[in-house]
Amino acid sequence: MKVSVLWSMGPRSTEHVELELPEGATVESALTALAQSTSNPPWGEGLPTDTPLNWSVWGRAVSLDTRLRPGDRLATTRALRVDPKVARRERFRKQGAKTAGLFQNRRPGAKPGY
Repeated sequence: MKVSVLWSMGPRSTEHVELELPEGATVESALTALAQSTSNPPWGEGLPTDTPLNWSVWGRAVSLDTRLRPGDRLATTRALRVDPKVARRERFRKQGAKTAGLFQNRRPGAKPGY
């Protein structure tokens, strides 16, 4: 069965490898095959040590003993550095209510919307 493995060593750069694995292969066996097939595995040089590296299949977190299916896309996932809700609040606070979101494109002199 074919499985895609994707990882990113930094911003705006991704690596992609197609692996041919036996039926019933697990995430752990896919990572072992990846280490043998590439000279630049995602857990090697270049990965910050303070960033935890987790794996997901089609965006859902998986453990190492999860069985893969044909056509699965195994990818690295890292913890978010900033909570998106907090970042949005900070951005809104910095920009002000009159210059953000729906209020940005108001015509001068227009009635206030309720």
